[in-house]
Amino acid sequence: HVQLVESGGGSVQAGGSLRLSCGASGSIYGDACVGWLRQAPGKEREGVAAIDSDGIASYADSVKGRFTVSRDNANNTVNLMMNSLKPEDTAMYYCAANFGPYCSGSAWTVSNAYGYWCQGTQVTVS
Repeated sequence: HVQLVESGGGSVQAGGSLRLSCGASGSIYGDACVGWLRQAPGKEREGVAAIDSDGIASYADSVKGRFTVSRDNANNTVNLMMNSLKPEDTAMYYCAANFGPYCSGSAWTVSNAYGYWCQGTQVTVS
């Protein structure tokens, strides 16, 4: 069983940076595919980035070159560094995880790929 706790987020001006962190307790987090998804008001939840157990990262086209996902297995943490933020990045951000090949292909971009979720944190860019 994996429990996820998210931290970070907040409000920032366009062009600024924020870092989100997703800590885990329980099972072997290092074996999991961990994804970051976001949901803006009136829109569907969408995958932003994901990282597999080997540290291979995937990104949505809208954030490539601006967001970086990384994992710190020693501390059971996955981080999302968000640079050059835009107003369209405003959303509730969630980290999620699952065991299995969910980081492959485009599976990581959809909510039903994940079995474990954090509580979510708001990111507002003005």
